[in-house]
Amino acid sequence: MITPQRTDARLGRIVRLLMDNATVVASGTKIAQEIGTTRSEVWRMVQQLRKLGVEIAGHPATGYRLKSVPDLLLPDMLAPLLKGTIFGKNIQHYYKIGSTNSAAMEAARADAPEGSVFLAEQQTAGRGRGANQWHSPQSTGIYCSVVLRPPLPPSEALIFSLAAGLAVRAAVQEIDSRVKPDLKWPNDALLDGKKVCGILTEMNAEATRVRHIVIGLGINVNQTDFPSDLESLAISLRMFTGTEWSRVEVCAALLKSLDREYHNLLEKPGARESVMRRFQEASSSVRGRKVRIEESPGLEGVTEGLDDRGFLQLRTAQGLKTVLSGTVRFV
Repeated sequence: MITPQRTDARLGRIVRLLMDNATVVASGTKIAQEIGTTRSEVWRMVQQLRKLGVEIAGHPATGYRLKSVPDLLLPDMLAPLLKGTIFGKNIQHYYKIGSTNSAAMEAARADAPEGSVFLAEQQTAGRGRGANQWHSPQSTGIYCSVVLRPPLPPSEALIFSLAAGLAVRAAVQEIDSRVKPDLKWPNDALLDGKKVCGILTEMNAEATRVRHIVIGLGINVNQTDFPSDLESLAISLRMFTGTEWSRVEVCAALLKSLDREYHNLLEKPGARESVMRRFQEASSSVRGRKVRIEESPGLEGVTEGLDDRGFLQLRTAQGLKTVLSGTVRFV
């Protein structure tokens, strides 16, 4: 297996430098001095940024200028927006990776600090629940995984998926209050009945305590179409609203919202109950909806809310059943 290469941190520093000097042309010499390299290396990195879609005018003889602020999820773009959260200090960015969740789980096993964030412009093997893949085209969605180390037993893991769904909804509404994602238990956000966000929570735990949890979030932001097999199932924020969204803005709002939910769960009495109440209020399907559970043939009924641990209750012909996991399909 080829180890994915983290994006050269100097690329973000060049972008930040050009943003901070937006009204002037920055010479290759000045940029080279600022980031501690040579003019020829600056030229090579500018070419790399252009391949990433950054619009930079100029060349070595005249200097460089940003034509527009790039919508790349670079640490230098995000870190200033995440000050005061646990997610602003350890941001890892990849131009292309198999799966941010796989990278985050591997790093967590190697003692990556809590709050580490893994972002990619593109995933070649993005993972959903079960064997599902997450469609991850270049620089159109948010492909993000975070490492958490809550001092809680593994039985509490589900609440973090539900809280992450609430964080996604709050982030979207912070940017456009008219867009109200519908949360589908346990880990999807929908618009017009189609998936706009999927959440994949993975855990490493002992019997009585969590070692680490990785929450992976895939948000369809600026896609204008999907492969034919996903057309009826997926939607993006851009397709829903008809306007382009800033991925940097969405990602910053998401991580700030997730930080709030996480700290509330650890510090505030009644936070678990608040998550479950708000999740049920934000979901059209956890109560009074006829569904079947895909992985359990024959398990079908009408949803009756969440139990006190966050699991889905289902009223079936055989009585009330608790759904511990599985894909909920509407009937």
